[in-house]
Amino acid sequence: MAKSNYNEDSIKSLDWKEHIRTRPGMYIGKLGDGSAFDDGIYVLIKEVMDNSIDEFMMGEGNKIDINVKDGVVSIRDYGRGIPLGKVVEVVSKINTGGKYDSEAFKKSIGLNGVGTKAVNALAISFKVTSYRDGQAKTAEFSKGELVKEHKLRSTPDEKNGTYVEFKPDDSIFKKYHFVHEYIDRMIWNYAFLNTGLKLYLNGVEYKSDNGLKDLLEKNITGEILYPIIHLRGEDIELAMTHSNEHFSEEYYSYVNGQYTTQGGTHQAAFREAVVKTVREFYKKEFDPTDIRKSIVAAISVKVQEPVFESQTKTKLGSQEVAPGGQSMRSFVNDFIKEQLDNYLHKNPETAKAIEAKILANERERKELSGIQKLARERAKKSSLHNKKLRDCRIHLDDAKDVRRLETTLFICEGDSASGSITKTRDVNTQAVFSLKGKPLNCFGLGKKVVYENEEFNLLQSALNIEDGLDDLRYNNIVIATDADVDGMHIRLLLLTFFLQFFPDLVKNDHVKILQTPLFRVRNKKETVYCYSDEERKAAIAKLGPKPEITRFKGLGEISPDEFKHFIGKDIRLEPVLIDQKASINELLNYYMGKNTQDRQEFIIENLRIEKDVEEEIAH
Repeated sequence: MAKSNYNEDSIKSLDWKEHIRTRPGMYIGKLGDGSAFDDGIYVLIKEVMDNSIDEFMMGEGNKIDINVKDGVVSIRDYGRGIPLGKVVEVVSKINTGGKYDSEAFKKSIGLNGVGTKAVNALAISFKVTSYRDGQAKTAEFSKGELVKEHKLRSTPDEKNGTYVEFKPDDSIFKKYHFVHEYIDRMIWNYAFLNTGLKLYLNGVEYKSDNGLKDLLEKNITGEILYPIIHLRGEDIELAMTHSNEHFSEEYYSYVNGQYTTQGGTHQAAFREAVVKTVREFYKKEFDPTDIRKSIVAAISVKVQEPVFESQTKTKLGSQEVAPGGQSMRSFVNDFIKEQLDNYLHKNPETAKAIEAKILANERERKELSGIQKLARERAKKSSLHNKKLRDCRIHLDDAKDVRRLETTLFICEGDSASGSITKTRDVNTQAVFSLKGKPLNCFGLGKKVVYENEEFNLLQSALNIEDGLDDLRYNNIVIATDADVDGMHIRLLLLTFFLQFFPDLVKNDHVKILQTPLFRVRNKKETVYCYSDEERKAAIAKLGPKPEITRFKGLGEISPDEFKHFIGKDIRLEPVLIDQKASINELLNYYMGKNTQDRQEFIIENLRIEKDVEEEIAH
């Protein structure tokens, strides 16, 4: 075996553009095509938005215009505008920016001087204009390279601020698309966390007067058990209540306006402080799980120079509020101890409702304890030789593994589909859970069914979500069923299970539907897999006269050799999105409850016979 030479020629120095483009995951997390809320194309929007939000936090400009159309994003704020002599440097020179001056941006998100540079480097076109004191300066880039630097021009009618327009590079973000619901959620978060700021997404106004209280009211889908408790202090705000539709805990946590989807020290401190305060108020040693079960809460803190556990800032790692200051734990705990205790004393009806909920949770936990014990023993025995689960090597809780966000559990029906996926999967990041027939319709049933039903118990055990999502083992839970009537029914039954008992899995975009091709169109030279009738027609036009056309009716018909194309780098996943105005209970009742007149009428109006569908395809 020949030894490779390691000398001066082996050492390569990448400039900032090349480094970002070579290792985009270091700067924006996973690439993706836009189907997942944490795909990099949304991080690009966020990086530009954060700069505009920082201007508002400094008291400069109370309006931001955002437009997203045909894959192009434009953001115009009305802050101070980038200093005209530094427009090119600020978006193209690493470690350049105003946020190194802690007095200017005390509690900013973007403190590393990378944000807009990453957007610039990963965009096929990037344009920035600064409006300042009646003058404007524009620069245009492509893939981080300066294409044109415009001369200073007079703009007496334009208000101060910055305009950024970019189009992601589709050689990096392949076949990307923006999902409106994800951007809508992002803009609402900015509104909730910045009361008084007006944001316009494609002309639609987003504005909040009551901060995190508004956030909970918009996001809670069920009935709340008492009015939302809303507390504000210097550098901290929280809102909380209990819901009758939740079997677990649900949190929305933020640091300097950044949505920390994976929580961190501030969220952990909140969970601990609520238990401590409630115990002291009622003078009873309630079990922590009884206090927190069904809680829905939001917490926002502002921290000077926050420390995150990754460049994408999804988990706060800061232990200190400020250099030499309080710990995050004592800062949150002191605030909640004083403010929540005061609130409960002043609002006895709310205090009674919380106590009643805790006692109800306690009764239910004790009723379930015997069933849980048996179920855990059964799961333990099964896990040693669990025929339902083919596990992978890396899991979501492997904090140091860069591939943990790729971890996926495919839930399949029958042996043929799970066999095909098992043979072709990536054993490092893809696991397979095989269902036997149709799962139980659990709508309207209590939590004990999760333990009494062996299949549900094993699925809960495989996901490791019995005590909440903190130890979830897979980032993507992918329902992989046939696109026929039976497959759709199984899909609905699984969604019912997740929505009823673990709605946070769906709300946090972990649950997806695997899209598999409906047709294979091929000639002697090329094969095209088509996911819609439009793609089938395009493939026929591309491949010429009389290609061979195969219609797939089930996953079991697709050979393992072909299946590898559908669960690899070109995997198509459809997110399961809940309309924020919908009640989960009403949703499930409509689809999974006893036959309602509305559902019967909908089915009759939309009924299509298989023969008609076949004839449509033939033409």
